[in-house]
Amino acid sequence: MSYSDGTRVVHAGLPEAEAGDPFLPGPVFAAPYHLDPAEGQVGDNGYGRPDNPTRRLLESAIGELEGGRTLTFASGQAAITALLLSVLRSGDTVVLPSDGYFTVRSFAESTLRDLGVTTVAVPTAGPYPDFTGVRLVLLETPANPGLDVCDIREVSAAAHAAGALVAVDNTTATPLGQNPLALGADLVVASGTKALTGHSDVLLGYVATNNTELFTKVETWRKHTGAIPGAFDAWLAHRSIATLDLRLARQSQNAAAVAALLVGREDVTGVRWPGLHSDPSYAVASTQMRRIPGIVSFDLGSASRVARFLTAASLVFAATSFGGVHTTADRRAQWGDDTSPGFVRFSCGIEDTADLLADLTAALDEA
Repeated sequence: MSYSDGTRVVHAGLPEAEAGDPFLPGPVFAAPYHLDPAEGQVGDNGYGRPDNPTRRLLESAIGELEGGRTLTFASGQAAITALLLSVLRSGDTVVLPSDGYFTVRSFAESTLRDLGVTTVAVPTAGPYPDFTGVRLVLLETPANPGLDVCDIREVSAAAHAAGALVAVDNTTATPLGQNPLALGADLVVASGTKALTGHSDVLLGYVATNNTELFTKVETWRKHTGAIPGAFDAWLAHRSIATLDLRLARQSQNAAAVAALLVGREDVTGVRWPGLHSDPSYAVASTQMRRIPGIVSFDLGSASRVARFLTAASLVFAATSFGGVHTTADRRAQWGDDTSPGFVRFSCGIEDTADLLADLTAALDEA
């Protein structure tokens, strides 16, 4: 039977019901496990680095939502570097988003370059180059922080025709916003730190794929490097996923209201939200995505005005993350993004919409 998103997230990854057992078992804290004295490991658990039942339940949950076998990592950056380093070799070429997460570009321009990997940076909205000779195309759609969107099916088809693999960073959209594997991608990578877990208390990353060879490569990389999440973090993440549908609904509702307010103000420019009919990404986003995330970007003209705005706001926390239950905002140029000094990434939380709009209006007026 096919269930809706709200039902899927509540039941994702739960074990079979047994009388007397909890719905979601508590975290299993263990480094070694008992082994059979004669045969060695018997069953699923031998040692905590490759084996943990709490982590497996979380991976099952995310896998159900993404539509592919999943491996979790200690952070989103651990996940994406695992993907890149397990797939790419010296002499390979990787295509990266020029407007995506800046730390990935920094990693490519340092570690990957030193390993002999060539990087080609392309804007998420394109135009895309000929992929001949490319090993991997990494997409981030919607892009963070500019919120441009690309057609995953179209780019995947072009990449595959040239013999390239396609990975999609699904952090911003989440698996309830879109499923890249169903749209033609070979791999999905994401930071679960953001909207997936959504309570600003867990660092988490994951890679998902239906390609057995790629899965084994990434799994081997994780075994060798030990970049695993702890049992308690895995349990917290799994517990938090149950409310993902509810959280995203309010965040998206708030983003729609915030974007509408901002486009009506003469002292705010460059408003971007893919759910706006006037947004350049609307045509693709409205057909490719099941829901638009709760992130809005805009420009206040200067770093000093952004500082005044964040100081004046009561409900908007200055923080460099997004997707949580609290509304947050940050000025992206200070972290290395190629944006104007007054560019703001605004992540809507789950506060009451009217309260958030009133606070936003007052803070902008004061700034």
